[in-house]
Parts: sequence; C-alpha cells; structure tokens
Amino acid sequence: MAKELTSRSENYSQWYQDLVIKADLAENSAVRGCMVIKPYGYAIWEKMQAELDKMFKDTGHVNAYFPLFIPKSFFSKEADHVEGFAKECAVVTHYRLKNDEENGGVVIDPSAKLEEELIVRPTSETIIWNTYKNWIQSYRDLPILVNQWANVVRWEMRTRLFLRTAEFLWQEGHTAHATKEEAIEETEKIINVYADFAENFMAVPVIKGLKSENERFAGALETYSIEALMQDGKALQSGTSHFLGQNFAKAFDVKFASKDGKEEYVWATSWGVSTRLMGALIMAHSDDNGLVLPPKLAPYQVVIVPIYKKDEQLAAISEKVDEIIAKLKAKGISVKYDDRDTRKPGWKFAEYELKGVPVRLAMGPRDLENGTVEVARRDTLEKNVTEIENVDIYIENLLEDIQKNIFKKAADYRASHTTKVDTYDEFKEVLKNKGGFISAHWDGTPETEDLIKNETKATIRCLPLEYEKEEGVCIRTGKPSKRRVLFALAY
Repeated sequence: MAKELTSRSENYSQWYQDLVIKADLAENSAVRGCMVIKPYGYAIWEKMQAELDKMFKDTGHVNAYFPLFIPKSFFSKEADHVEGFAKECAVVTHYRLKNDEENGGVVIDPSAKLEEELIVRPTSETIIWNTYKNWIQSYRDLPILVNQWANVVRWEMRTRLFLRTAEFLWQEGHTAHATKEEAIEETEKIINVYADFAENFMAVPVIKGLKSENERFAGALETYSIEALMQDGKALQSGTSHFLGQNFAKAFDVKFASKDGKEEYVWATSWGVSTRLMGALIMAHSDDNGLVLPPKLAPYQVVIVPIYKKDEQLAAISEKVDEIIAKLKAKGISVKYDDRDTRKPGWKFAEYELKGVPVRLAMGPRDLENGTVEVARRDTLEKNVTEIENVDIYIENLLEDIQKNIFKKAADYRASHTTKVDTYDEFKEVLKNKGGFISAHWDGTPETEDLIKNETKATIRCLPLEYEKEEGVCIRTGKPSKRRVLFALAY
C-alpha cells in the first residue's frame, strides 16, 4: 500500500495529494473546489477541535452560532473588509426553483429573486458585529468572548485538499472589549493559545509574529500569525489573530456607556484556525511510507494485530489482548484491535503504517508462550519486543517519546532551514537552492515588499515577536532597516 505513494523527493505536491487520498483522509467532491473529509480524516479534525475548544473555554470563551448568510449591504460598511473578500464571495440571488416544463429537470424561478442578495459567509465579522449592536449598551455587557465552529466559503480557483478549498471548516473567535489595551491583550493571548496547540499537540514548531501591512487581514489594524515550515521548505500560515481596533464597531455603530458615563465605540478582535491545520500536520511530519501522526492527535494511538493460523490460537491471543486493552484504556490510551480475517497481517501492517498509527503491537502464538509482544513505533519504524506484564507502562512512555521526537525532528529541520542573508543575490540563491525561512533586512515599505514578491514570489511571513534589534540595510533597496523579518515561499 505505502509503495503506491509518489516519493517526496520526486514530486512533493503529488506525494501530498497521494497521501491525503490513500490514507483515507479526504477526497475531491462532485462540487468543484470542495472536498469530502472522510471518517479517518474527520477523526483527526475532531481531536484538534476538542483540544482547541477546551483551550478556548479555559481562557474564558464560550461558543455560539451565527447565520451562514450575510446581507450584501453589511459588506459595504467596512471598506477594507469588502475589498479584501469581494473576489471570493459566493452570492445567493434566488430562493426557489421550479420544474422546467420544456426540457425537464429544474430551473431558477425568475419570480423568486431576493430583494437583497445574500453572501455565503467567507468570514463572519459583519453579521456578528451587526448582532453585537443589540447585545452591547454598557460597560457591564463587556467583554464578549465568543467563538463559533462553522464552515465558510471562499471561491478559490486553484484548490488543494485541506490547504485551499472553496468550502472549509474552521473556528472563528469574535470578541468585544471596553479598552484598546484589553483587545490587544486578547489578540496576543489567542496567538499564544494557537502556538501552544501547534507545538504541544500537533508537534509543529511555529514562529509567532506580526504580519506586514500587505499581508494583514482585511479590516484589521494588526494581524498576529503563527508560521510553520513544511518539509519542502515552504511556509504555511497556521493561525491568525487580528486586532480590529474600532473599525467594525464604527461600521455598525456599536457603542457602549463607559464607567464615567461617556459613549464610546467598542474595541474588537477576531481570530481563527481551519482545516488547513490538517495540511500542516501531514506536511510537517509524514514520510514516503505514509502519515506520521503525533500521538496526542491520532484517532487511535495503538493498534494490535494478531498473527495466527488456527481459530484456537486467535481465541487465546484475543483473551490476552483483552487484558492489554483494559490496561491501556485505564491509562487513557486509545487502542484498536484488528482481528479481521479478511486481511493478512502484512496487509494490516502496511495499512496502519500508511495511516500513521503511532504504535503497532503484533502478537502470535510464540509471543503468547513467552509472555511478550512485538512493538513497532511509526516515527522511526523501529521494532522491539517487550513483556506483556508491563506493556501499558512501556507504551505510555513510548507515546511520550514519539510525541517529543516528532517535534524535535521538525524543529531540527526548521533550524537547519532558517538562513540569515544580507544581499539580494544571496537571498535569491537561498530561495532557489535551499528554501526555508530567510531572515533579512527590509525597509518597511509595502512597495518594496511587493517588488520582492513580484521578482521572487517570496513573501514576508511575519515580523517575529522575538527578535534582536539590529541596524542594517534592506536587501532590495539598500535603505536603512532596524530589524530582520522572515521571508519564505508559502502555501
């Protein structure tokens, strides 16, 4: 099974496509640009969702749900916002079909035209801030810390499973605050939550930073992001948190009475991560044999495969496996016992290797006699034999080690693919032959950023929050610069 994958060195893009499909994560749908997330892929997303949801609630947020449809007039109220999303919006113009008497089938009923067209949400700031106007009168109503889990539509022409699809799943937080300071604190708090999740659950090291003016969210005063590096040397924006200032409050006239009785506009944030995280997870860790999943997000952390010839052998093995499963579950370890008689053990080994199950146990009659079990770890493909008696403790420690090892491997790759450059020639050479993050001086102007992007396709991924003050000159214009920023080719 695994051999059917294109190798990463041969064609990284095709390897990714092959892996998503052959590992049963997702497939293209009948609707162009949309995907079907299959049960195994959705199980990983559910794990992500559950952990993130807990992190949001632990920081004081609550969930709600807002309409899928947004009146077109709402988009006209915040100029930067509408300009940023206008080309990606799907629009509902009619509300009814009718039978086509001449040709059969159905046609749009021309008499059912909507008085005002509805936008299928590409993001929810406008509908939510129109709603908040009714929720907020006084400082006592603040802060509002709301998140929603939803689907959104952005009409993408060039799509790739999980990374860029016309419809995708995400969460979007929308908060309202009495002060600028409180809103900025919220924006920074969430980017730290995202970084924590990426590193401690996805095992993906990320860089926290500010987006340049060109790369900011449409309608935001500041956008914070986490940037991850994939194995092909390209960057992937993996989460964003936006300080919206009072732009949306002014657009929708959302005011509150302050403690000293003054009428003031509310301060806002919004933030989100999407099923794009699935793409990050796949591309950061997986190899030519298939998926490599961090144990904390694997749908099942352990799979057990019996090896037998006779039914009596299977019965004896299954009895012992039941004991192992009980021990593992008592430690909170998820486990699957694959005793199907329709597939041979070798086929099962290949399947679970392809699907990235962190640990595989194999048990045959000889193992039963010896009181042992074979343990294979997916990240390094190493095999060991351990005693059944203490297998739960062994696997508990092994899963922790796998989680740490996967992170270390990704961190080491990023470290070796982060390069300081001081000249434009050096910049282009590294970009072409090495890839990864390039740390370079930039004069701070959108014009220069556009120039570099047009000439090299590289973009400023972020202005890292952690950096050294360093006088220098812009690699493209030679103008003064006070700090380095991170460039990369990106998804």
